[in-house]
Amino acid sequence: MVMEDYRILIVDDEPDIPDLLEKALKTEGFSSVYKVHRGDFAVDACRQIKPDVIILDVMLPGLDGYGVCREIRQFSHCPILFLSARNDEVDKILGLAVGGDDYVTKPFSPREVVYRVKAQLRRAAYRQDSESGPAMVVGELAIDPEGCRVIKGGREVELTAREFEILRYLAENRGRVVSRERLYEAVWGEDGFGCDNTVMVHIRHLREKLEDTPAKPAYIITMKGLGYKMVDPHER
Repeated sequence: MVMEDYRILIVDDEPDIPDLLEKALKTEGFSSVYKVHRGDFAVDACRQIKPDVIILDVMLPGLDGYGVCREIRQFSHCPILFLSARNDEVDKILGLAVGGDDYVTKPFSPREVVYRVKAQLRRAAYRQDSESGPAMVVGELAIDPEGCRVIKGGREVELTAREFEILRYLAENRGRVVSRERLYEAVWGEDGFGCDNTVMVHIRHLREKLEDTPAKPAYIITMKGLGYKMVDPHER
């Protein structure tokens, strides 16, 4: 990785923290570091800057970090690393559930944050390489890994970045049972222990967008006690 090629956006209202992180990032070769101090400015900044990684505080004026993340996930797949003074498991799960990729609690080592940024860049590069290829077709769904698009019956379906990652992974493993833990580890890049609720919420949202009758899914089938399986309804 050539660090100077990457753009990092830091969103935090405490002036000392962005400055410390910027110094640590530039020490490691990241020359394009941008700072925003309000949540309601962060979404526009993301659209303009198109960062490769976002370091996002949870407690922000204007719009909190969770709200910022939800809005960004409507148009960007870039890794988001949450910063928070909250260390509760519920807060961490919420951060990951709304689309975050990592969660660091304050106080933290700026150097550790930099290495977590590097880890997210490696994962993003790996996903980009693995996604390059022809579209996958499952029933009426056409899943374009390279363009991150899903077409159903000739119409594009708008998915969040996380929803697309889940769908792509299930499609790659079509016909196989994928446990919630395995799905979580593959998509979130974290240990899957205790992930049931997070995965279930995302699967429900995905079904609402893809299935003709979400309560009776034809594509993403629940295998009770085992996980999920993606199938072609025309082959069942």
